[in-house]
Amino acid sequence: MSTPRCLALSGGVGGAKLALGLLHAMPPEDLLIVANTGDDFDHLGLRICPDIDTVTYTLSGLANPTLGWGRGDETWSFMETVESLGGEHWFRLGDRDLALHVERTRRLGDGQSLSAITAEVAKRLGIAARIAPMSDDPVRTIVETPDGPLAFQHYFVREQCRPTVTGFRFEGAEIATPGSALTNALAGEGPGMVVICPSNPFISIDPILTLPGVRDMLVRSAAPVIAVSPIVGGQAIKGPTAKMLSELGLPSTALAVAEHYQGVVDGFVLDRADSDAEDAVRELGCEVLVTNTVMKSLQDRVSLARDVIAFSARLS
Repeated sequence: MSTPRCLALSGGVGGAKLALGLLHAMPPEDLLIVANTGDDFDHLGLRICPDIDTVTYTLSGLANPTLGWGRGDETWSFMETVESLGGEHWFRLGDRDLALHVERTRRLGDGQSLSAITAEVAKRLGIAARIAPMSDDPVRTIVETPDGPLAFQHYFVREQCRPTVTGFRFEGAEIATPGSALTNALAGEGPGMVVICPSNPFISIDPILTLPGVRDMLVRSAAPVIAVSPIVGGQAIKGPTAKMLSELGLPSTALAVAEHYQGVVDGFVLDRADSDAEDAVRELGCEVLVTNTVMKSLQDRVSLARDVIAFSARLS
């Protein structure tokens, strides 16, 4: 595989929006999206990979625009039947979505890697860009709370993010091998740019950065590393980022996210609503781009992607 022009590190919904913009803003063969797998878990006997699937469905045009996850053409007979039988129904799997989980689980049982399965699914769904997991080894995000640890999906979906967060750990990360797509992209001459998508820094991006050697490879990379803030005007566009910042004793600001990435990123993208933080972010040692980061439409996503690409060219 050739070295990608752009390596994008992504979580779920927010990251997938920018990934779609990048797909429209550059030749698809130049784009590699590496998705977080710390959210992955086994449920009802099936391997569920929420962030990989959100990116895959978004780039293939199958995503549910209302829910923000799953497929848009869903029915729910399977979950209704599971519930009627007294089974666990807190994590909803649509009937069409279920087929992907069944097939993934079957192929994993046959010894295929998650990387190979993800690439094959993307190809069959007509996605020309590459999508890869951060690792083929299991890494599981654990949310620490005052009442004890929670597996991520139990915190995020079953408990609907209600427990107070006191910290995070990533089980298996210390012995996991980063995915070959990720390491190959950062090896040698490296990509033209690295984009940390506007995903939750603690639960979507940190699992990737925690993998052995990944943070060091990013720091050493000749490519500009650019992060897009998931916080706009003190609020998270999607998900519990602002809540987590507050509970960890940090201000719910884009500046706090920039400080989290300090030493890794060369550039940071602020929304216009946070332009007053530009000087403070620049004092952290990185360049700043102020633009519209709220992606309500496809045009918004493409415009932000083009702005990030132009920003990277200036940094290069």
